[in-house]
Amino acid sequence: MGDIPEIRVRTEQREIETLSPFAVKSRFTRGRMQPEESCRIRTEFQRDRDRIIHCKSFRRLKHKTQVFIAPAGDHFVTRLTHTLEVMQVARTIARALNLNEDLAEAVALGHDLGHTPFGHTGEETLNQLYPGGFKHNFHSLRVVDRLEEEGRGLNLTREVRDGILNHSKSMEEIPGEGWGGTGSLEGDVVKLSDLVAYINHDVEDAIRAGMISAGDIPVSSRQVLGSSHRERVNTMVGDVIRASWPVDIQPDGSNPRISMSREVRDAASDLKDFLFEYVYTIQSMLEEAENARRVVRQLYDHLSRHPDKLPREYLDVSCGDSLRATVDYIAGMTDQYAISLARQCCQ
Repeated sequence: MGDIPEIRVRTEQREIETLSPFAVKSRFTRGRMQPEESCRIRTEFQRDRDRIIHCKSFRRLKHKTQVFIAPAGDHFVTRLTHTLEVMQVARTIARALNLNEDLAEAVALGHDLGHTPFGHTGEETLNQLYPGGFKHNFHSLRVVDRLEEEGRGLNLTREVRDGILNHSKSMEEIPGEGWGGTGSLEGDVVKLSDLVAYINHDVEDAIRAGMISAGDIPVSSRQVLGSSHRERVNTMVGDVIRASWPVDIQPDGSNPRISMSREVRDAASDLKDFLFEYVYTIQSMLEEAENARRVVRQLYDHLSRHPDKLPREYLDVSCGDSLRATVDYIAGMTDQYAISLARQCCQ
């Protein structure tokens, strides 16, 4: 049996010949922090995707909150199902715009690896407690650079690392002119796909939880985006493709942008404002959210005062900085593990 042919080389050449001039070609990646020999089968971005899927932090996402903490049902969105939805939307848009799907997929799969237990409630609490502050996008980069593989990290390409770091946006932000700024169009696609995914599945979860009904959704949003989850996602994805098309040489010589039309952007903004008023703000005041804050505070207080209780690997990665190790440890916990450990600490 002979050697495996250079499948990667053929894939790289196909990218060069067929993708948009503005797509990132894997052959011309800016490389990794630590140089490695190339795979004969997979491109560099495909290897990044596989490393993310197989890492521990990715598996833990299935037991981390998206918005609803400890929901009474099996069909609420988790951080993992959110990630998969972002990946699916990003791949659809990237393929339609002739961009690098593998890069978009890898960024999407890795973008929330650093999220805390209890969703944004946990993130906000850690940010208040830790003097250095805490933002999940920065921590996602720390996860892939330092915390995975017993401190060796995943050694991802610079393009994927850039997309992970810069995917985040304020919860109030809706894309406008020049929106993006991740360093690649594929990263910009993921940034916008994140928004498409979460505002639509959060509506469905809020309906499922009985916080709102379908008829409560603003008329302005329903008229433009549609009345169902499927209609809204299809409208928004199609609009991004039309507004960004063609991702090719522009007649005026300008660079292309990933964007939305003003009509759909305004309708999405109305929907987000509605979610803030009737879902996010109310959810943050519920007993479950306060219990989550208490759990994070208890863990931070106990572990910061008793660094001997921290796993050795976290102290090693943080070079003995016990507060940094405490934050790393808590941020990596699933909801249930955090609750269980807090109970042990308080006994």
